[in-house]
Amino acid sequence: MINKETILASAKSTILSESEAIAKLVDFLDDNFVKTVESIYHAKGRLVVTGIGKSAIIAQKIVATLNSTGTPSLFLHASEAIHGDLGMVQPDDVVICISKSGNSPEIKVLVPLLKQFGNQLIAITGNITSFLGKEADFTLNTFVAAEACPNNLAPTNSTTAQLVIGDAIAVCLMQMRHFTAEDFAKYHPGGALGKKLLLRVTDMLDRTHKPMVAPDTSIKTVIVEISEKRLGVTAVVADNKIVGIITDGDIRRMLNKTETITGLTAQDIMTKNPKTIKSTDLVSDAFNIMEDFAITQLVVEENGEYQGVIHLHDILKEGIV
Repeated sequence: MINKETILASAKSTILSESEAIAKLVDFLDDNFVKTVESIYHAKGRLVVTGIGKSAIIAQKIVATLNSTGTPSLFLHASEAIHGDLGMVQPDDVVICISKSGNSPEIKVLVPLLKQFGNQLIAITGNITSFLGKEADFTLNTFVAAEACPNNLAPTNSTTAQLVIGDAIAVCLMQMRHFTAEDFAKYHPGGALGKKLLLRVTDMLDRTHKPMVAPDTSIKTVIVEISEKRLGVTAVVADNKIVGIITDGDIRRMLNKTETITGLTAQDIMTKNPKTIKSTDLVSDAFNIMEDFAITQLVVEENGEYQGVIHLHDILKEGIV
């Protein structure tokens, strides 16, 4: 009978089965893995990743990960390779072939051709004694005792194991290449991730509507400035240097404590030494400061001079967080 309990039990069993299969991969790591990573790192050509069936889908994901982390890679479908696409492989390329059994007909046709071309061949297989396992220069063992599938048929644990080995290779190469967040940004310029890694405060700063008053400005004028600029804040500036900040919260607190605002000026209620950020800093850094200090605006400066205000709402609208 299908019910809530059986569905949850099945899901938990699948996750536990796959996690146990992955954990056992640690025991399979040996010099073959080290030599694989070194071979890819020192290769003059690209990395070509090939496979058939579900392994081909895993190969595509591994290629995507490697390309985005500094290792030029391409996907070659094993069946298409033996029908013309083998021309994609160049003499200096290193080839990774993924196959659970290592004995698929397409693999048996493809491997001798790759060996004939002289390309270094790396196997990712669950059967190290297979045709592929024996023919490869380096063999990475992704053996799983069984699939999570109740019929032990649908690739589940085996494809997850392949994917994890690919991720392990990619991370090792990242560390060897000293691949930084700035490098990562070069390959991810679009979307929220690209904005988080590339967008700087100056890129979204409205310099034509920056709220600003002098230290001796009357409170009435301060209120008008905050209202007109619609940022809930104004900087207090002297000689284009930031000397303080007044928020709408400061105005409310002042009104609660004071019977009259006559004679009061900006410098009487401003907060000195406000939190600031440079215009050249990342917007994500501005967000982190706001989050750390529970504030919604930051005063922006450039070479010590006031440039404007960046607001939390503007950051959220950009979809950075």
